[in-house]
Amino acid sequence: MLGWFRKKKKNKKETEETLAPQENEAISETSSEKNDAEQIVSRTGEEIASEAFAGAEQKGFFGVLKERLSKTRDSFVKRMDALFLGRKEIDEDLFEELEEILITADLGVGLVQEILDKARDQVRRDELNDPQALRDVLQNIIKEYLVKMDGLGELAMPESDPFVIMVVGVNGVGKTTTIGKIANKFSQSGHRVLLVAADTFRAAAIAQLKIWGERIGVDVVAQKTGADPSSVVYDALDHARSKNTDVMIVDTAGRMHTKVNLMEELKKIKRVIAKKLPGAPHEIMLVLDATTGQNAISQAKLFHEAVNLTGLTLTKLDGTAKGGIVINVCRELTIPIRFIGIGEKMDDLRDFDPHIFVEALFAENNV
Repeated sequence: MLGWFRKKKKNKKETEETLAPQENEAISETSSEKNDAEQIVSRTGEEIASEAFAGAEQKGFFGVLKERLSKTRDSFVKRMDALFLGRKEIDEDLFEELEEILITADLGVGLVQEILDKARDQVRRDELNDPQALRDVLQNIIKEYLVKMDGLGELAMPESDPFVIMVVGVNGVGKTTTIGKIANKFSQSGHRVLLVAADTFRAAAIAQLKIWGERIGVDVVAQKTGADPSSVVYDALDHARSKNTDVMIVDTAGRMHTKVNLMEELKKIKRVIAKKLPGAPHEIMLVLDATTGQNAISQAKLFHEAVNLTGLTLTKLDGTAKGGIVINVCRELTIPIRFIGIGEKMDDLRDFDPHIFVEALFAENNV
């Protein structure tokens, strides 16, 4: 969880304050070395347990992701496997039929041509003739597009000020719901979280964010409908500092990416944050609806031009046969995918792991 985010280290004073007063009084110089040794053993045990839990969680996530990507797998991998079934050799007719399948899965014409050109080169170079071998080649090529983004743009919390995430996106992509789920992830990781309702154009958006705040137990800063969004954010920064907030997440108005005046409002919010808190916003995250297919690419490019995106979240991957858009996003943009949405439940927003994603996409039905 939150593998791309490095938590702020506690300073010595904060660590001491977390100890009970009677424990502080009981600690003496003569027992300090013993306590240090016990803490090392304890930490080692915790790390081992944590790794074991992470491994079990990863295995469980693989099964869930495989199930939720079923529509994409049916339109892509199952059709590809049916194409390979009974074929005795790799020929140009096979590549032509494969091209149609890949384009239908919404990988995009340009990406499909790149993938097939690389596959042809490897088939010739390795003198492959078994269609099943071509399946492995395609899986590895696709994984390369995703893995190159792995670990890109790791973020760390500032030493004192709050870590500010500004979330943008068009109407209907699940932006506010995604914000609530991200806030829950940070809260469950031990961070103090503040939500900011800077979508002041819709009363429903403010109400929805307040409901999320109550649901996960975090504060929400909001003003009346029609208030200046930048003013809301400005006041929220003061509130965040006074409450020693760790993470502040700003919800902005859902807007069409083609509306110039509305994009200018996003730029203004960004400027206000940067002026009030140098270095912020630390993350500008775009939420994309995977069901929109190639239109998501054009959205991302225009938002990136306006506010310089640093992270992406793709929602509704469980409801589309066009999951190939994930691959094309990694090809077209040098922006890391932080999360993917694979359902409606709180824990259905998951950290994006390219290795698990490809394995789940290409998994056999009996795996």
